Amino acid sequence: MTPVAVLGTGRMGGAMVGTLRRAGFDVVVWNRERAKADEVAAATGAVVVGTPGDALAEAEFALTSLADDAAVEVVYADAVEGFHPGQVVLEMSTIAPPTVLGIAPAVRAAGAALLDAPVSGSVPVVERGELLIMVGGDADALDRARPVLEALSSRVIHVGELGAGATTKLAVNALVHGLGVALAESLVLAERAGVERSTAYEVFASGAAAAPFVLYKRAAFERPDETPVAFRLDLVAKDLDLILALAERVGAPMPQAVSNRDEIGSALAAGLGERDMSVLAEYLRGVDARD
Repeated sequence: MTPVAVLGTGRMGGAMVGTLRRAGFDVVVWNRERAKADEVAAATGAVVVGTPGDALAEAEFALTSLADDAAVEVVYADAVEGFHPGQVVLEMSTIAPPTVLGIAPAVRAAGAALLDAPVSGSVPVVERGELLIMVGGDADALDRARPVLEALSSRVIHVGELGAGATTKLAVNALVHGLGVALAESLVLAERAGVERSTAYEVFASGAAAAPFVLYKRAAFERPDETPVAFRLDLVAKDLDLILALAERVGAPMPQAVSNRDEIGSALAAGLGERDMSVLAEYLRGVDARD
C-alpha cells in the first residue's frame, strides 16, 4: 500500500497510526519522544525512524498531529529535507490559521502540496475510522489524499483555501468546548438539587441536548475515576486561547468563549490541567457560588 508518514504519535496521532495500519497502509512514524513512537510501532507494526526528514523521505503522503503551534513550527522546520515533489502533506493539528500559512512556503518550495486537515472526534472515533475531517487547500491534492483521509473518517469536507480547515476547526471547538462547560455546569446543578448523576445524564442523553459530544463523553462525566483521559483540560485552554485570538483578529464577538476560558482557567489553577476535560464537573462540585 501507499507509504504514509506520521509525525507525532500522541493520543490522536498514535490512534491514526493504528487505524491506517488496519486499513492496510505501510506507515513510518516519528515522535519527539522516541519511546512513544516505539510503543505505537510495537502495537501496530509501523516502522520508527529517527528524524522527521527520514519519515518523509519515501512517503507519498504525510500527516502531522502535534500538540500546538510551537511544535508544528519546529517540526516543519526540521522536516524540510524530507519534503519532495508529488508529496501531499496533511497538517491535522489544532493550530492557528496563520501558522498553517507560515509553514506552507517550505512545503511548496520542495514541490509538495500542503493541506490543513484538522479533525473532529476523539480517540475512540479515530479508532473506528469515523472522524469528520475539514480540509483547506488545493482540491486536486485533496482528491489524491482521499484514500488516506477516508481510512480515518466517515466524512471529509473541503471547506476552502489553505487555512480554512484550521479556521473551521477553531469554530467547531468553540462549540464543543461550550458544550463541555455547559454539560459540567448542568450536571452539577442537577446533582446539587438532588437528582442522581446517572439519572440526570440519562435525561441529557435522551432529549434535545443529546449531541454526539454529550453521548460519547457520558462515561467520562458519570464515572471520571474509571475513564481514561481523552482530551486534557489544558488543551481545552489552549484551544480557547486560539479561538479568542482568531475572534479578535476578525472582530467576532464571543462573550461565551471568554467566560468559558475564565472558568477553565480557574480549574487549571486548581491543578487539574492534565485531567480529562470532564474534570471541570469535579472542580465545580467543590465550588459554592454563594461564597
